[in-house]
Amino acid sequence: MTTATVDLRHYGHDDLPEIRQTLLDVHADAYADDMTEFDERFPWFVDHWGSHPGFACVIGYEGEEPVGFAYGAPATPGREWWREHLQDAPADDSTFSFSELMVRHAWRKTGTADRLHTALLANRPEALAVLLVDPDHPKVQALYEQWGYQKVGNRQPFPDSPNFAVMLRPVNPAASHQNGDTA
Repeated sequence: MTTATVDLRHYGHDDLPEIRQTLLDVHADAYADDMTEFDERFPWFVDHWGSHPGFACVIGYEGEEPVGFAYGAPATPGREWWREHLQDAPADDSTFSFSELMVRHAWRKTGTADRLHTALLANRPEALAVLLVDPDHPKVQALYEQWGYQKVGNRQPFPDSPNFAVMLRPVNPAASHQNGDTA
């Protein structure tokens, strides 16, 4: 499989009824051998994020077969939970919460994750993107670091969740670097 054959399709809040089962199916396949109790709550997370009016999702397809997805939504202004990890917030603290990036096993290491990530953040009006990474997956954290994210702290959002690494980056790193801003 190659990324050249993966078609990226964009969806929003109103599309959730149409794409919900696709997201659940890709998740079930991606975690088939490694499902934890926390992962079993994924349908709740899909509904939670999808209920946000600013919900944005990109699904990659090879033909009509879904191979992966990325989704998130804008953070509520003034309630950006990453703030507790920085001494001084950037002047423009508008934030896109990058909630999920998932690629089915057969399409991993093909560049599909990078394409989904890039497509989801393309043309976002927010200045920053934030995400959580399970520290038990250092290769995933290293991948996000390659994409410009910096670990700013740790957060355990639920009692049964991992103590995630909080990672933050400018949505458009080139523009932020040119302006002298840092996250």
